Amino acid sequence: MSFSGPEAAAALWTAVAAAVAGAPGRAPVVLIDGPSGAGKSSLADFVVAGWPFDGEPRLVRMDDLYPGWGGLDAASDALGRELLAPLRVAGHGRWRRWDWAEDRPAEWHAVHGIRPLVVEGCGTLAGANAANADLRLWLDADDALRKRRALARDGLAFEAHWDQWQHEFEEYVEREHPRDNADLVLDVTEWPLSVRRSSPVEG
Repeated sequence: MSFSGPEAAAALWTAVAAAVAGAPGRAPVVLIDGPSGAGKSSLADFVVAGWPFDGEPRLVRMDDLYPGWGGLDAASDALGRELLAPLRVAGHGRWRRWDWAEDRPAEWHAVHGIRPLVVEGCGTLAGANAANADLRLWLDADDALRKRRALARDGLAFEAHWDQWQHEFEEYVEREHPRDNADLVLDVTEWPLSVRRSSPVEG
């Protein structure tokens, strides 16, 4: 079911509560996917800032994993293989930052313990990744608005690669059906969401 406006915020916090309750003794994992400019980064910041339980969430952005403009699939695979699956099985995983300025792999980042983990970006809801998450979110937004948001954020650097990225994203969607892998679909055309948490997690 898709939610928008204040209903989206209420549904979101209710789903967060259920995810935490379903991950006793381990790190709850929240994945946020959707097309470019849909609001994934903003929603991730919203979730981290308003997290209603103990343990400040760690935030990983897929923009830091993509090995260049053609790297959606490679980053999605690395996310599952090096971070999500090991974290679920052994309680620790890692991810490697891509240095966009130098166009090469950079340092590794270790993730361990039971603090919540939020990952946002295109490619997070591939089937293998979704299987190792506790809450899977997909964002919808008006197409024209998405493009304006993305280009306003990333400027000419993204505009030159928009068609290439969109083509790779569409192939990913056709292959992995990430929207169908979501527990919750939020329409974030109207932003920001209400900052009031839903009643099941207050108090």
